[in-house]
Amino acid sequence: MAELRLGPLLRYVDGSSATVWVESSRPCTAAVRGADGSGGEARTFQIAGHHYALVPVTGLTPGTTTPYEVLLDGTRVWPLPGSPFPPSVIRTPADRDPVRLAFGSCRWAAPPAGEEDPVGPDALDTLAARMAADPDGERPDVLVLLGDQVYADETSKATRRWLAARRDLSEPPGDEVADYEEYTRLYYESWLDPEVRWLLSTVPSCMIFDDHDVVDDWNTSAAWLADMRATSWWRERLLSGLMSYWVHQHLGNLSPAELATEPLYAAVREVPDGTDLLRSFACAADADPASVRWSYRRDFGRVRLLMVDTRAARVLDEDARSMLDPGEARWLREQALDAPGSCDHLLIGTSLPWLLPHLVHDAEAWNAALCRGERGERWARFGEDMRRRADLEHWAAFPASFDALAELIAEAGSGTGAPATVCVLSGDVHHAYVAEPAWPDDSGPDARVFQLTCSPVHNAIPLAIRLGFRFGWSAVARALGRRFAGHGGCPQPPIDWRRTGGPWFGNQLMTLTLRGRSARLRLEQARGVRGAGARLRTVMESELAP
Repeated sequence: MAELRLGPLLRYVDGSSATVWVESSRPCTAAVRGADGSGGEARTFQIAGHHYALVPVTGLTPGTTTPYEVLLDGTRVWPLPGSPFPPSVIRTPADRDPVRLAFGSCRWAAPPAGEEDPVGPDALDTLAARMAADPDGERPDVLVLLGDQVYADETSKATRRWLAARRDLSEPPGDEVADYEEYTRLYYESWLDPEVRWLLSTVPSCMIFDDHDVVDDWNTSAAWLADMRATSWWRERLLSGLMSYWVHQHLGNLSPAELATEPLYAAVREVPDGTDLLRSFACAADADPASVRWSYRRDFGRVRLLMVDTRAARVLDEDARSMLDPGEARWLREQALDAPGSCDHLLIGTSLPWLLPHLVHDAEAWNAALCRGERGERWARFGEDMRRRADLEHWAAFPASFDALAELIAEAGSGTGAPATVCVLSGDVHHAYVAEPAWPDDSGPDARVFQLTCSPVHNAIPLAIRLGFRFGWSAVARALGRRFAGHGGCPQPPIDWRRTGGPWFGNQLMTLTLRGRSARLRLEQARGVRGAGARLRTVMESELAP
């Protein structure tokens, strides 16, 4: 009999349809059955000995809340017997107003029950606990996870024990994951957490990768990539990372209409074992990153979300360095400017913050200038070493891309029918803050523009980050940053910006509530002791647009 290994994850939801992702223990037909007669089924496909299905659910009624169950070959496997959680439901919007969007990044898996949590309570665990205690209360319409859903290079004690039983950890890559099977272990550890498992079964989710989904500082530079490709383990890590991401995260990001025209998805379902097809796809993505698009668009009524790949889509040539390759940049522009007047809020999801403290921004721009040889070969070598040691690889480290995004946001936010807000949603930097840009001579957009950064969901916050980012926003730090920029011959950025909230440190989530053309932001932190009543506490709530 087939068993449910992982999931269900509720991924896409609109007014009348949804998709539900599952992993089973053997080949089978997976079905979702709603209490109102809605439902759907799909045959599993096989990758590396694992069996998955993305079940399309149809027949849903707009504006309803429908409990559902999952069946494998006709046997009910979800809800789990004796589950302490309320039924998993699919909530379909009637008119998508308001839209509540919760977001964050950097979730290191919580340890097993009974073990001490070294980084404090998990914000997703505490969100799940609050929702379970009040099933009819407020909940997000969508959960946006902005990277580092799993940590391939920072494994837990339990995973290291599992790896040691599988292979010799004295051989590279040591206690980091090495292949597809080891990636599946990370997803089990992260998504089988009981609270998180239930949460992901009842709140739709959008995801995009960041570096730790593959390795720290993934695609920092051409020299970094050359060094990684010279190792014995990198190719298998990268291919396995891309393959597992496609299965566990990317497929669920797509709408049913997009899935219906996705050639690789059709191909792997038509063969007994799709491993070779998916591996060939990953090889092609490695050879030519521009051949694959991981970015995607989701519309929630008059709220448009553009999730942007800022890792695999980079151009690393120092003379043409860019956060996005030309095709990706063109896609982002087309989506941001599509159908003027059709959205009240434009959200750009990018794992890496666009606006950083001025000292950090200037240091990254200076470093980019050194690395491309503006101060000579010796400074270039120094710059490359510093870039890797200090993680200098955000938008500011790609100056042309930073400027292009500023120009695009100004254009998208201007003119008749411009959105009320343009918000850049980011994570990565293990703290939260709000920043607002200003364009010179009143040349900026009509929309209000915000950098909204929220991280981590569950991870450590080193003292150096706390001190560095507090100092980084200060006037002294800004003056110091301009000295760095002057040494590198860096021009002034085309915009200025200021911090208007934060920095906040803790395991946390931000929630945007978008109602008509109004926007409200709330930051909540997980407080207390895991297993002893940890709760989400509101530490900031403000109106972004009245």
